[in-house]
This record gives sequence, C-alpha cells and structure tokens, in this order.
Amino acid sequence: MTTTHFDYLIVGGGMVADTAARGIRELDANGSIGILSDDVDEPYTRPALSKKLWTDDEFTWEKVPLGTSDDTGADIRLRTRATAIRPDAHEVDADDETFSYGKLLIATGGKPVPLPVEDHSNGARALTFRTAEDYRRLRALAEEVDRVAVVGGGYIGSELAAALVQNDVETVLVHTGAVLGDAVFPAALAERFEKLFRDAGVEIVAGSKVAGGEVDAAGARLELDNGDEVRADAVVSGLGIEVATDLAEAAGLKVDDGVHVDAQLRASADDVYAAGDVASYPDRLLGRRRVEHVDNANEQGKAAGRNLAGAAEPYTHTPYYYSAVFGIRYEAVGTLDSSLETVEDWIDADRGVVYYLDHDRVVGVLLWNVEDARDAARSVLAESDTLTRDDLVGRIR
Repeated sequence: MTTTHFDYLIVGGGMVADTAARGIRELDANGSIGILSDDVDEPYTRPALSKKLWTDDEFTWEKVPLGTSDDTGADIRLRTRATAIRPDAHEVDADDETFSYGKLLIATGGKPVPLPVEDHSNGARALTFRTAEDYRRLRALAEEVDRVAVVGGGYIGSELAAALVQNDVETVLVHTGAVLGDAVFPAALAERFEKLFRDAGVEIVAGSKVAGGEVDAAGARLELDNGDEVRADAVVSGLGIEVATDLAEAAGLKVDDGVHVDAQLRASADDVYAAGDVASYPDRLLGRRRVEHVDNANEQGKAAGRNLAGAAEPYTHTPYYYSAVFGIRYEAVGTLDSSLETVEDWIDADRGVVYYLDHDRVVGVLLWNVEDARDAARSVLAESDTLTRDDLVGRIR
C-alpha cells in the first residue's frame, strides 16, 4: 500500500474543505494540502442546490464550483473514501492508499437520512438530496415526470418543494407537523408560511410520517403511519442528515453529538481538528453546539485552516442561517424553537423580528425579511442577561 504525505490533510470535500484550504494559505503559502472527498465534484456552493439554481435564471452552473484547487493548489482526490484515521501514527487510510499528515482536519459533514422504503428503481425514482450529483438527478427527473413527493418539512424539504413547484412540477410535501414550520415559527407565522406553499400549488400532507412503501421504475407509493398512502412519480427525502462521526469514533476521538472540539477547533488527539456540520464546538454566545449551515461551514473552515497553519486563534463567530422561498427570506441566529416563549416585533405586515426566550433570556432571533441585522441580532444574544422584554420591541429595525 503506497503512502502519500501532506503537510495538511482534510477529510471531506465540501465547503469547509474549500475555506480551510484558503485559511491555510493565509499563513502558509507553500505547505502541501490534500483533500480526500467521496464526492464526484470538487468543492461547490451547496446552498445553490436547493435555492438559486432553481429560481434564478442568471445563476448558472458555472457559478457553483468554488475553484479550490486552482486558488490554493490543493490536491483533491475525488471518489476517495477515508476508511480509518490513526491519530498516533498521523495516518489516514482511504481505499487502497495511506496518507500521512502533519495536521489533520475532519470535515466529514453528514449523510442524508434515507426514506424507509423499498427502492427497486436503484435510486432513479427515490432520491436523497445533499450533493451536486443529487441536484442534477432531481433536475433531470423534474423534466421527465409530472408529480414528485418531498418528504420532510425542515429547511431542505421546504426549499425543495418550493423549487419544484416553481418549475411546474406537481408537488406534494409530506411532513410530521400540524402546520408547516410549526416547530420553529410562532403559530400565526407558521400559518402564513404554509399559505405561501398552498398558494403556489403545493399539496401538503401534514401530521404524517412515512413508515414504508416502495419505489420502482413506474413511481413511488409511500405508506404513512396513519394508514394513508401518497403516490407520485418520484420521491425525494429532505429529512436532514446523520452526522458522519464514524471515523472519529473508531479513531478514539471524543464524540458527543459531533466531534468534540475546543475553542481553537482542536479535537481530543494531537494535530487533529474538526469543523463544519460534524463539529461540536463552544460558541462564545450560546454555549456548546453543532451547526449545520453554510455560514458556519465557511467561517469555521477558514478558522480551522488558519489554526492548522499555526494561528492558535479561538473561533469567536456565532453563525447565522437562512432560507429563501417564494420571495421571502428569513435569517436566524441562535435557537429557534416554537415551544419557547416568543416576543414578536412586526415592522409591517411583511417584515419583523421574533425573539425566542428561555427563562426570560433571549436564546434566538428570527429576522423575517429584515436585512443587514445579523450583527444586531448577535448583540441581543450577547446582552441577553441584561435585556428585558420591553427592551426588545423596536430594538432591531
């Protein structure tokens, strides 16, 4: 088995790998960078796969790749799956090769949760949605078939349903809530959110979990846990991800809802770091958490890259996340959970701020069609111990 050495080795080929390579280059112009990716594409901008590529004619495919290799000189090994990490030996096995490293970054992200259906179509009519290849397959299906079922009412599921219906595909959205978005939005706002989908023509099947079913070349039959059935020509899962911590666990690293890292993103073994969806890190404002959104991937990847190259800097950024459907854009910082107390501050019928409180302390801020206010939201979280409810109304405009 051949061994290849890199000064910096990154396991995972997503947006974290791109920004980490760039972060390394800010401090080290010449150190060798290797990226092991089980994807078929070099790093690309992932949010576009469920947003702009469907709704913005001017956002074309050539804007999706990030140009990681050209810009940083990283050696990107595609279709390469890491199978073992040996921290003591500073080695990673991948397929039939061993890679040795000076510093290692684990950026394995997650795998999409599959549907509990029997798939006789070999993935032709039953898709998960995570990669650019998944986007291309769903895009091709959208041209071929009349009706697609989307399962899951979270970020990916709602964005995919919006994308499909706006591209003239008959769309049915199956989700477990009573109202779309009711796990995160206050009740009246969830009703407004669901109405956007209904008005666009999405058929919504609420309060239902897919318990079984089968998919073949002719289409999909989904069995719901209440005994009902949903039929479509194809089905796509938007059920989120299972965090890919297997390699880290097998390597003996501390794992607790993600690879456990310190403020400098160091894992529990020398010269090993983790960042992105897979990392459980201590947020400066919100405590230990794991964040599955692009702002965190970009900022944490860059911070990890700089630290791989010796910066020894704490990661102090509190990330935001966002979604855009049917002309509305919402952004959020912190925890959005509709079971918490909320204070709503509506600027007008279409724009407003919702604060989420846990024991009278703000733990999350939702910005509904409110732009350029993320730093203001972060300052609310930073000052949450001293703010009263009366301080919140009118604070962000």
